[in-house]
Amino acid sequence: MSKSPTGRPGDSTAAAVRTPHIIAVANQKGGVGKTTTAINLATALALQDKRVLLIDLDPQGNASTGLGIAYDGRDAGAYALIAEGAALDGLICDTAIESLHLVPADNELAGAEIELVDRERREYCLKQALDDDPRAQGYDFILIDCPPSLGLLTLNALIAAGSVLVPLQCEFFALEGVSQLIRTVDRVRRAFNPTLRMEGLVLTMFDRRNNLSELVAADARGFFGEQVFETVIPRNIRISEAQSHGKPAHLYDAKSSGAVAYAALADELLARLADKKAAR
Repeated sequence: MSKSPTGRPGDSTAAAVRTPHIIAVANQKGGVGKTTTAINLATALALQDKRVLLIDLDPQGNASTGLGIAYDGRDAGAYALIAEGAALDGLICDTAIESLHLVPADNELAGAEIELVDRERREYCLKQALDDDPRAQGYDFILIDCPPSLGLLTLNALIAAGSVLVPLQCEFFALEGVSQLIRTVDRVRRAFNPTLRMEGLVLTMFDRRNNLSELVAADARGFFGEQVFETVIPRNIRISEAQSHGKPAHLYDAKSSGAVAYAALADELLARLADKKAAR
């Protein structure tokens, strides 16, 4: 993957100025489909002619690997953005989809939590970096793949974002973890980011052969109501295979149930945003 050249989608010299929807994809529990959702939702939106930037803010760097950028092949990325205030122009990588770009998780990102602790306004580093960079305004969507924790990197994402998308694994104890995250979102809204809202919850790894999946889905809809997306992401081996090949599901097998589900999720997200805009 190469750095995105001048004039490609997202470049401030080529794209009209717009206000991007900045969405943090977050869940402090690992293994819930968070990164998978970030990769494949970003892909599905880009395939609908939306200009999308995915920021890999997880030191594990799985979103970067899943889009074809190997760990040992990464240059400056999310660490340089959040800790050094580097310009997006030098950080953005092209992907196999023209209108989808990536700021990868570079090798230094794991130390960012420690390095930012003593910095003034350390919670606002990512927001300031995006607010100050005109290239960020060239995107329709900026998705942030958060670490599986509620530390300083995730806090930066929640303050920079306008909304939070929560993948919810259809397994036991899933709702307990989400309740903790929602309390954190409420605290961030009160203390740092009064415009932050819940974009919604996405049920992931759903297995219709498993009664537990049905029970978790019913409990989630009963408790969170319309905040839960109608689209359900099934447990699908093709999604895992795609990521091991450094591809989103759509480019690996567009007809797989996983790829079809993420396309439907993008449709539902766009419809929700259109309804909210019309209601203003």
